[in-house]
Amino acid sequence: MIDSRAVIDPGAELDSDVEVGPFAVIGPHVRVGRGSRIGPHAVLDGHTTLGEACQVFSHAAVGTIPQDLKYRGEPTVLEVGARTVIREFVTMNTGTAGGGGVTRVGTDCLFMAYSHVAHDCLLGNHVIMANAATLAGHITVEDWVIVGGLTAVHQFVRVGEHAILGGCSAVVKDVPPYVSASGNRAKLYGLNLTGLKRRGLTPAAILALRGAYRMIFQGEGETVGACLDAVRASPHMEVPEVGRFVEFIAQSERGVTR
Repeated sequence: MIDSRAVIDPGAELDSDVEVGPFAVIGPHVRVGRGSRIGPHAVLDGHTTLGEACQVFSHAAVGTIPQDLKYRGEPTVLEVGARTVIREFVTMNTGTAGGGGVTRVGTDCLFMAYSHVAHDCLLGNHVIMANAATLAGHITVEDWVIVGGLTAVHQFVRVGEHAILGGCSAVVKDVPPYVSASGNRAKLYGLNLTGLKRRGLTPAAILALRGAYRMIFQGEGETVGACLDAVRASPHMEVPEVGRFVEFIAQSERGVTR
């Protein structure tokens, strides 16, 4: 059902069963997948694509132009995966030419009220951003990450899969996968044990990750590179998650949260 009071550009592409509430505004280059629901007063603009069964609540602004002074009106893109929920007053911007031109959000994500996804961010699947959490530009957030309320993440930071960021944190360096980080500036507080158990990691895998974590972040008098080499030479590397953990840290350009 499309409310007669909605403003929808003739160029927009909406599947036949999309619902649009009163006073919603949908721009000419927007595509909305089947089964999606657009709430009252929501704004969808730019070259934006929503997957199937998405929900956009009232007063969200999705696909608006980047908050970047270098932006000159070039056609850039926002892609939102299926079954993602975008709550009240959430803002999501399209990409910039200098950042690859695409802001991408995965499937089955939840963005609580007032959270923000800036230009050129790349988010995986099952990401949760709590109320007023904020991502600056060019950030990568991998699958199953949780960002606590009022947390701000610095531009170009990477957050690894299954990590959890505590509320009211300021994250300025990369956050490795599988960990818990919190504070201003954020520090590590061990593994995200609750999240790893919920995701079905075996006790053996969690034990190996714990061993690798201790070798890298709780050793004394060794460089990070030396610690990574020690983990690579250890039996912990038989666990695929440990390999991913080591690879993420080794590839960090900003340095990792510790």
